[in-house]
Amino acid sequence: MVIKCNILNAMRAALLLLGLSFVHDAAAQTRLDELYAELARPDLPNWEMVEDEIWKEWSKSGSPAMDLLLKRARDAMEAGDFALAVEHLTALTDHAPDFAEGYNARASAYFQLGLFGPAVDDLRRALALNPRHFGAMIGLGSILEDVGDTEKALRAFRAALAIHPHEPDLKEAVERLEREVSGAAL
Repeated sequence: MVIKCNILNAMRAALLLLGLSFVHDAAAQTRLDELYAELARPDLPNWEMVEDEIWKEWSKSGSPAMDLLLKRARDAMEAGDFALAVEHLTALTDHAPDFAEGYNARASAYFQLGLFGPAVDDLRRALALNPRHFGAMIGLGSILEDVGDTEKALRAFRAALAIHPHEPDLKEAVERLEREVSGAAL
């Protein structure tokens, strides 16, 4: 009888945790929707603050352990140890395969190591999980431009600009590639 009660209590606790997790996810998504709408405003003087808030939301995995792996990976990248960052981020993506920022961060580390193929794979995975991840779009555009695929790079940059119309480097990249693509067509 005691075992049966313990199992029922454990099941109730698990359901409660799942319910709280769902509420957290819904609240986080609502917050992101609000931030994306704010970022899209053409007259937004504090766009950098809104962008920072979006990055903070993207960096929340829902698990303190996974957040710690992301922090350790970012610390390793800051220190220039991209191989160590890849190790931390691989552990993160293995344990949290639905966490888009894990893939985006690992793509950055791969890029720094000159591993463009794995970086592109991770960016595609990040975008499949979070289609509005303008950081992943910018990363993908940068790699595509580096390897000479100007038209696809331009598409990636335009998609990012549609979500984040305030980033001056992004605007410049779109203008530069539009000139290059239109010049190539002549």
